[in-house]
Amino acid sequence: MSASIPAVVLGGTGYVAGELLRLLAGHPHFSLAAVMSDSQPGEAVATAFPHLASAYPGTVFASQAQVEQILCAAPESALFGAAPHGVSAALIDALLAAAEAAGTRPRVVDISADFRYRTPAAYAAVYQHEHGAPARLAQFTCAVPEHLGTLKTPHVAHPGCFATAILLASVPLLAAGLVTPSLFVSGVTGSTGSGRKPVPGTHHPLRHGDLYSYNPLRHRHAPEVVACAAAASGVTARCAFVPHSGAFARGIHVSVQAQLDRAVDTAAVIDALQRFYAHSPFVRVAPAAPRIKDVVASNYAHLSAVVADGTVAVQCAIDNLNKGAAGGAVQWMNRMFGLAEAAGLTAPAPGWT
Repeated sequence: MSASIPAVVLGGTGYVAGELLRLLAGHPHFSLAAVMSDSQPGEAVATAFPHLASAYPGTVFASQAQVEQILCAAPESALFGAAPHGVSAALIDALLAAAEAAGTRPRVVDISADFRYRTPAAYAAVYQHEHGAPARLAQFTCAVPEHLGTLKTPHVAHPGCFATAILLASVPLLAAGLVTPSLFVSGVTGSTGSGRKPVPGTHHPLRHGDLYSYNPLRHRHAPEVVACAAAASGVTARCAFVPHSGAFARGIHVSVQAQLDRAVDTAAVIDALQRFYAHSPFVRVAPAAPRIKDVVASNYAHLSAVVADGTVAVQCAIDNLNKGAAGGAVQWMNRMFGLAEAAGLTAPAPGWT
């Protein structure tokens, strides 16, 4: 495909939106048509994201009305949702309704949590408020690209960053029947995972040089992992998840432990992971333990595994803003438009960050 596809980004001043803008700046097929910010319409994108000034020197944030005009004028467009949880659903519903009335066809990848659950009740049970567009839920599928061969809905909900790492590590084991369906997960995330607004968990003097858990065994990504893992593997598993806040900005490292269901060694598990991801361009499986520095700012995921005394531990390292959010969304959008899945995403990690 040689024609440029107009792309719109919602949630304009957030970290994930900034990462989307960085990826779109170098994409061979998508071109930024608008980036929406309710709080800063008309303000320069380079003010919010100085590191993107060379890519978007004259671009300003658009209003919802301006985005609506763009979506209604383009026969097809790519709509990336990076608005906050609880806000995204109603906003996307309104934009899709306007496009439908105009006879145009935006494709949506939403990175918020608003379309990750199949029913309004399942969403409300986790987020403690009513869903903003319950009639749209059936139009979205929640999965990482590596776990779904054929997309049967017009739109996608990208799993959360922690969920992405846990799913990449656990679904192959569940699908192959290698483990009992109880996952014990420990994970560490960088401060950008908490968003741009300063809070005690991301304030540098409090987080620097420290390591602590939060929401142990009750993190909101755990039920999301259970639902997505069941859809991808056919196995409903229990997920006991303890997340931690790390003293770094970007990256996620998770360790998933489970009891083996049959006698296999480390080499056999690594071989199973390699075979499962043999056709996945962004997943690398190796005997060496994965390191965050090797994946930060890239769309790659590194996995490894160890077996001892009937237990398997699979480690996964990803970048939370890229593979866990913006990069995974672009990967999905590539597929939705029939492009090469890796288009615009093959830059390696910078290293030494």
